[in-house]
Amino acid sequence: MNKALFALSLGTFALGIAEFVMMGILVNIASGFNISVSSAGHFISAYATGVCFGALALLKVRRYPLKRIMLLLAAVICIGNMLAAAAPGFWTLIGARFISGLPHGAYFGVGAIVARKLARPGREVQAVALMIAGMTVANLFGVPLGTWLANTLSWRLAFLAAGIAGGATFILLRLWLPYLAPLPDSGGLRGQFRFLRTLPPWLIFGGVFIGQSGIYCWYSYIDPLLTRVSGFSAADLTWLMLLAGTGMFAGNLLAGRLGSYFKPSLIAASMQASALLLLLLIFFFARIQWAIVPLTFFCTMAMFGSGSPLQSSIVGYSRGGEMLGAALIQIAYNAGNAIAAAVGGSVIRAGYGYTYPALAGIPFVAVGTILIFILYFRRERGRSLPS
Repeated sequence: MNKALFALSLGTFALGIAEFVMMGILVNIASGFNISVSSAGHFISAYATGVCFGALALLKVRRYPLKRIMLLLAAVICIGNMLAAAAPGFWTLIGARFISGLPHGAYFGVGAIVARKLARPGREVQAVALMIAGMTVANLFGVPLGTWLANTLSWRLAFLAAGIAGGATFILLRLWLPYLAPLPDSGGLRGQFRFLRTLPPWLIFGGVFIGQSGIYCWYSYIDPLLTRVSGFSAADLTWLMLLAGTGMFAGNLLAGRLGSYFKPSLIAASMQASALLLLLLIFFFARIQWAIVPLTFFCTMAMFGSGSPLQSSIVGYSRGGEMLGAALIQIAYNAGNAIAAAVGGSVIRAGYGYTYPALAGIPFVAVGTILIFILYFRRERGRSLPS
């Protein structure tokens, strides 16, 4: 792997721990702060809200060299997670999670642009998939490790690990990422928004925002689902989160491979469509341990299989506003995550139980999948894509 791409992927590794470890330690933190699990869901929403604000802040630094932007974001990853590790109470952790989320969308947005610039022609989707691979590796090893640390020592160590990874990312980006000139800004601030006059970006944003939120309705509360419904012990969560991370890794890898043969929208829509059946099966079979294990694997596989194709293609559809386009897709992902945590929490508070967030997510996934299929049939089938 290109050393610069490895450095980029280390940053997504840190972000993967910061975002997804919360799902595996939600019960631990709720117990530590003496709050309900649904209230602890606000820590997920706080992170996602920070993502949205941070992505928009990219407009302020759009004239900076790309390497300088990436170094700034890596520094905030480190600082935000160190603050989370040291947070003494509910509201301070809410604030730390917000800060931790600030660089997330911007890092993926600018990182996708950088990865495409580092890639050989025709290998752009694969390069973006390699960058995102850090997040899948985080779910494969970092999140299970964080879950184990939370169950055996302290949940704070999980955020400490994310902070250390963020600091290492800063160092390696400084050493290995070549200088990349700022993106052209001939249209000024107004020119950044010009691509939004076309339909494809809106189909991508809508497909991501609605479709992914449906899957996250289930995943946000995977900890209590597996322990309180499926009957697994807290110790089992370590290998179960490893399994979920394996699914994410496999989904991202598969999407990257398929990117050489199929249009990104077809890959993403097909992955999301498979989640419709998987969520329904989770709702009915969550109490059966031998069934919920493979369902967890395949549903996380579907969740991440749509990521790299759309993250790559939005750059091509946002000419003149590439940085904004790449950031807006992260806003779509994480605003959807915030809403998913709220929707899932509301379903649980209403007394429907931990299986019902999966059922509540199905209509969202259906709408998001339709939007991406519309993009494929109306704009991409039989045509070359913008580069």
